[in-house]
Amino acid sequence: MITGCTENSTTTSAAAAAAEAAAEGSPSSSSLSHASSISSPPQPAIILSPCAACKILRRRCAEKCVLAPYFPPTEPVKFTIAHRVFGASNIIKLLQELPDDQRADAVNSMVYEANARVRDPVYGCAGAICQLQKQISELQGELAKAQAQVLNMQCQNANLFELIYKEMAATQVLLHHDDQQQPAAMPNIYYDNSSNFCLDDSFLGLWT
Repeated sequence: MITGCTENSTTTSAAAAAAEAAAEGSPSSSSLSHASSISSPPQPAIILSPCAACKILRRRCAEKCVLAPYFPPTEPVKFTIAHRVFGASNIIKLLQELPDDQRADAVNSMVYEANARVRDPVYGCAGAICQLQKQISELQGELAKAQAQVLNMQCQNANLFELIYKEMAATQVLLHHDDQQQPAAMPNIYYDNSSNFCLDDSFLGLWT
């Protein structure tokens, strides 16, 4: 009986020793999870925010929403103004009928017209166009007036230069006339030993 108990205790101690050795040789589950968390960084959570149009309309923003590229979530006022004047259904219909390269310009035009309609409910965009046309007409009138003044000054300068040229020409004519009216130089007369007078050679050279 004593021998059986001794064998059982020996077997139990051997099993405990083997379990400890296995525990020391293999890493624990906590250490494995810690190592895996260090090796692979956590992936950021992707949050898909609906566009401003779908958020205002309180509907689900689809993956290929036609309004999403032109009404981002950060610009809700842009869609609010356009929706107030044109309506969401008209905006969607217009964008679907246009090619992709013209949709951005169409949205900008609608937003501009909507802002003009909010500022001026009676005339809207037409009032702004009329005001700009009036300013253009006024500026064209001022430009024509300035061009007429420049042309007038050019004509005055041309007349002034012509008058100065005529005066200079008349002065030169008078100076030349005065030079021609000066008396001719008298020849030098001298007498030789035979009491006969002779003329200077310089005067005789004029007659040759």
